[in-house]
Amino acid sequence: MLSRSIKAPVTAFITPLCKFLIKIGVSANAITITGTVASVTASALLIPNGHLFAACALITFFVLFDLLDGTMARLSQKGANNFGALLDSTLDRVADGGLLLSLAWYLHRERSNLEGLVYLNILLGFLISYIRARAESLNIECKGGIAERTERLIITLVAIGLAGLGVKYILAIGIWTLFALSLVTVFQRFYIVYRAAK
Repeated sequence: MLSRSIKAPVTAFITPLCKFLIKIGVSANAITITGTVASVTASALLIPNGHLFAACALITFFVLFDLLDGTMARLSQKGANNFGALLDSTLDRVADGGLLLSLAWYLHRERSNLEGLVYLNILLGFLISYIRARAESLNIECKGGIAERTERLIITLVAIGLAGLGVKYILAIGIWTLFALSLVTVFQRFYIVYRAAK
């Protein structure tokens, strides 16, 4: 939902930077890999040690690499290709998993009963992606849902960042909100496929 509404203005804003990176020989795949490695590293080093606001700021910055690679692929002479799309989608799952696993480890160290809910959110996130991938292998378009990746990332990072600033109960609110919206999205995508398959 949100990702589609902001895609055009964001693409227009980052296009000059993408053209510059292509000009100096940086590939879209290199940007994808760099952003993922940096994001996972920041998650693993900062979140379990309680540096939540710093983690939020750094991960938000590195997530922006995900905006660059797709635009760079489209602007490059070779154009977008299937391998680049597969790499991007796969590493998105790695980055998301790294973020939530780091959050779960932080909650484990804090002896919080929210830890189990984070693991459920990891499962739901992978289900949301899997349903779309499996549907598209059956030639059924399965985009949409109330909480696509952009929405889920925003909820998670905002909760982590505000918790780092000392806002009480915000992690619980964020994790429960993520769970509820992710669960709804799973059922929405099942329904999209059900309608298309009839």
